Amino acid sequence: MMKNFAYYFSQKQQHQRFCRFFPHSLGFLVRFLAFHVHPFFIQLCYFVILSLLGYLGLKASKPRTPLRPNDLDLFYTSVSASTVSSMVAVEMEVFSNSQLILLTLLMFVGGEVFTSMLDLVFARYKFTRSVQNKVSTNHSYLTRTRLPPVDDTSGLDQIFFSSNPFLSTKKPSINANQIELGLVSIHHSESENHKPSDSNNTNVPKGTVVSFNDSDRLKYNCLSYLTYLVLGYLVVVQFVGFSSVSLYITLVPSARQVLKNKGIKIATFSLFTIVSTFASCGFIPTNENMMVFKKNSGLLLLVLPHILLGNTLYPPCLRLVIMVLERITKREEYSHLLKNFKDVGYDHMLSALHCCLLVATVLGFNLIQFVMLCSMEWNTKIMEGLNVYEKVVASLFQVTNARHAGESVFDLSSISSVILVLFVVMMYLPPYTTFLPVREHENDAKRSEKSVLECLVFSQLSYLVIFIILICITESKSLREDPLNFNVLNITLEVISAYGNVGFSTGYSCARQLKPDATCKDSWVGFSGRWSSKGKFILILVMFFGRLKKFNMKGGKAWDLS
Repeated sequence: MMKNFAYYFSQKQQHQRFCRFFPHSLGFLVRFLAFHVHPFFIQLCYFVILSLLGYLGLKASKPRTPLRPNDLDLFYTSVSASTVSSMVAVEMEVFSNSQLILLTLLMFVGGEVFTSMLDLVFARYKFTRSVQNKVSTNHSYLTRTRLPPVDDTSGLDQIFFSSNPFLSTKKPSINANQIELGLVSIHHSESENHKPSDSNNTNVPKGTVVSFNDSDRLKYNCLSYLTYLVLGYLVVVQFVGFSSVSLYITLVPSARQVLKNKGIKIATFSLFTIVSTFASCGFIPTNENMMVFKKNSGLLLLVLPHILLGNTLYPPCLRLVIMVLERITKREEYSHLLKNFKDVGYDHMLSALHCCLLVATVLGFNLIQFVMLCSMEWNTKIMEGLNVYEKVVASLFQVTNARHAGESVFDLSSISSVILVLFVVMMYLPPYTTFLPVREHENDAKRSEKSVLECLVFSQLSYLVIFIILICITESKSLREDPLNFNVLNITLEVISAYGNVGFSTGYSCARQLKPDATCKDSWVGFSGRWSSKGKFILILVMFFGRLKKFNMKGGKAWDLS
């Protein structure tokens, strides 16, 4: 009896020690990442860990077919979903319903809008810590008022996920003009008489009430409001898309029959498709992607806006939402976001002029692609069986996906090389490529101050050329023996598609083999699905590189070609 009691008591002590140790360790890790690690390495670790977790989940769950995909193809698929690249190495109908839900989750948390929201949460945390640093060394801020002790285990929750800290409260120690920042409650009513000073010391007494200037309060409010706004935008847009697609498939027999024949649930298909489209991934639960729905123009038109809302037109839409909220609420924070968007440090916040030019650029690129595709392919095999209206909608859907969702209603292997080259150019361009007649040039002093690392970094195009050369080396045997499938144009399109996180692929056809192989079997996988293990591994690196390309957009500036 005494032994059991002693064992129980020791276990309880260990549990209590763990409960005290874990929050402090997590807090230390978050502070270390926020102030001592470059964002590139943070995001790289994020996507690598996400890909590994996705691989383990896919491997642990059972597929729909008895034949299991190999480990490399599962990891390849997980990386493709996490980096929203949609490069297909396994037929999509092999995955079970649970695996499709897992891939949906990977695409959701790997999408640019979601990760940018995490950046905002991280920025707000860094801001609160920097304020605490200022407070800790300026004793003129300190007052005699003490607050009740704050539970250590809840500090991180207050920092990351606390509700609006500016709502009034009935507690006498905190009023409507206070901001609770983790362990510090900050008062701003006397901010005009104080100026904070910088310091690295963070030993702030628990529960101390201190002054806080209006500019810092406004910035904190803006970060909080923008975080909740992005989250709301993310949820509302996808919920509306999910509801509309589910309703369409339920009401339209032809679309419903396709899913019934393939054994795919309507809810799973709708959720998977909308999350994939909004995240600009391009995965679709059917083997044929959207080709099987090319006559369902209504479905294509419902999915089409999400390509733009989550990708190329996200900044203009976000600014439009903020403008509407500013008109309705008259909040100072929304006005500040519109006028001083650079102060927040959110890359997706652009000026009104930049947003207008971005919209014009996106529409212009789509128009060019649409005209060329229709002029080259209007009466070809890929549009057989479609009437004029269906051809127009399908063509518009296809060219919009080139930047950068990657869903297809046409077989790219049957499209002319002229259009493929055009798609390569469009996939290479970043989402926010804009024609800007007026630019802000960096001053000469800043331009001359370049680190050794910056001078050694190549341009994006240089890295892509290197990747294409390496893949041509790994696939050299196939290039010689199967030139109709393995050619430089197809390899280039595959690499640029992975870099742009698009997912376009010409696929592989046994009918194009010069030396027919009796064992060859056509399957609905991308061209890279037929590559060697080395080639697939290189393309995995390209997908990571493409997902993090924003950190190297100015690479190669040290090279002078004149």
